[in-house]
Amino acid sequence: MYRNRTNGELRLEHVNQEVTLAGWVQKSRDKGFMIWVDLRDRYGVTQLIFDEERTDKEVFELARTLGREFVIQVKGKVIEREAKNKNIPTGEIEILVKELKVLNKAQLPPFTIEDETDGGDELRMKYRYLDIRRTPVRNNLIFRAKVNMEVRKYLSDQGFIDVETPYLIKSTPEGARDFVVPSRMNAGQFYALPQSPQTFKQLLMVGGLDKYYQIVKCFRDEDLRADRQPEFTQIDCEMAFVEQEDILDVFEGLTRHLLKEINGVEISKFPRMSYEDAMKTYGNDKPDIRFDMKFGELNDLAQNKGFQVFDQQELVVGISVPACAGYSRKEIDALIDFVKKPQIGANGLVWVKYSEDGTLKSSVDKFFSEEDLGLWAERLRTNPGDLMLVMAGGTDKTRSQLSTLRMHMAEKLGLRKKNEFAPLWVVDFPLLEWDEETNRFHAMHHPFTSPKPEDLHLLEATPGKVRANAYDLVLNGNEIGGGSIRIHDKATQKRMFQLLGFTDEQAQDQFGFLMDAFQFGAPPHGGIAFGLDRLVSILGGQETIRDFIAFPKNNAGRDVMIDAPSVIDQEQLNELSLKVEIK
Repeated sequence: MYRNRTNGELRLEHVNQEVTLAGWVQKSRDKGFMIWVDLRDRYGVTQLIFDEERTDKEVFELARTLGREFVIQVKGKVIEREAKNKNIPTGEIEILVKELKVLNKAQLPPFTIEDETDGGDELRMKYRYLDIRRTPVRNNLIFRAKVNMEVRKYLSDQGFIDVETPYLIKSTPEGARDFVVPSRMNAGQFYALPQSPQTFKQLLMVGGLDKYYQIVKCFRDEDLRADRQPEFTQIDCEMAFVEQEDILDVFEGLTRHLLKEINGVEISKFPRMSYEDAMKTYGNDKPDIRFDMKFGELNDLAQNKGFQVFDQQELVVGISVPACAGYSRKEIDALIDFVKKPQIGANGLVWVKYSEDGTLKSSVDKFFSEEDLGLWAERLRTNPGDLMLVMAGGTDKTRSQLSTLRMHMAEKLGLRKKNEFAPLWVVDFPLLEWDEETNRFHAMHHPFTSPKPEDLHLLEATPGKVRANAYDLVLNGNEIGGGSIRIHDKATQKRMFQLLGFTDEQAQDQFGFLMDAFQFGAPPHGGIAFGLDRLVSILGGQETIRDFIAFPKNNAGRDVMIDAPSVIDQEQLNELSLKVEIK
């Protein structure tokens, strides 16, 4: 065998044992009469020692030729180290090597394969197989596997059945762009890769499998960012004969299970907040509630005082930032510059300092008395020593801008603690949202989401006021899961398609299989999907999902390691009946 021990397990109790180890050379130190080599594998690092007096001359000379990342096998005796290293588990022992075999030589790697590396993101992604040898990356992948296992364990214990659904499906016009796959056997026709297994899991409910789950790859051809990849993994779940409360209870349980087993954190009942309250209080539908800085609307207190910047706007709203009244003019100017960035797009920012001695000083003292500012402080729950930041403009835009500023201030003040977890259910989303460009309604979640039963009467006259029987699970300011109770009768599903601008023919062409299935006794059902990549990164104390994916794409959607996507040859194109012009 190549090894009978790993490089992370040997301790003082193993002294005098004969062992066989294998792995990669992390580094070597040649002192002339003595050579030390750090041998690394997935499990850790063990120090090897080659002694001119105690090691065979041929073995000693071979050790002198070892370079970084050489793959080697050694046999030797475990001995106690004279200079112990308390920073690693194996730091009290070393291996006095008797036999050395080079299994594979290696070129000098393009970056240092250590915890702190000199390789940039793009370089490390090009040589991802080398990057995986580094402890932080390797541990992230092991961490992901542990989360995966705990998810399966919990859902299996709850009676869920793991069912695989197809990857080659039909393209549908709702949602993001599909990745399409040409069919060789059906010239001119295309499959699509699934954005989710949504319709299939609903059909499984019609089929009587009342608890389904799948950890599944999904695909969306859309613009990328740090927490988005063209292919991603979902924990996809569906249940039959359930109401919203049943689903929230089961998957709140899953989240509590993961937080306890993975992070050692116990959380009781998750708070709930309506979509409307989330937007009004935090400016977005996935608020981070680990810290305060709730919005306070100031229209009645700040308008009609002669300050036209406020008087002419739809909304005046502010936050109170704790312990920042001492900010200098330079620091406040930096905040104003921040909100004026093109990606935020605000025109400016009004500030009010509430000093420890109780005095109030602002950038708008010309228009507002100290008594006026005192009323603002009450509304924003401001304490002496705090800084009020106020913005004005159109309601939706201003809320979004202030939400970005709120998160910026939380980062600056260290309020987003990675080892602190604050889950939240956001419920009662609008069923539909109006799109000015297409001049029609779009489903806020997807076309199969059921309206709230108490809002069904609004569907004909005022569909924009109908609330969805939908819910999102938010963790630390990130949406980690979302779902809904589904429509399970043909008439309501048909009406939903009509509201979304489908003709009856289009609806039948795209989703006829689902509507037909509803005629054969579809049970009430609903479900949820968690973004596994994002969930794992948050549980791991980070918010960039690429660090927890074995072979991620870059921000342009490219795999720089294998150079994909790439051009295919004309013969393949001909087989697929495709004509492609390369510009």
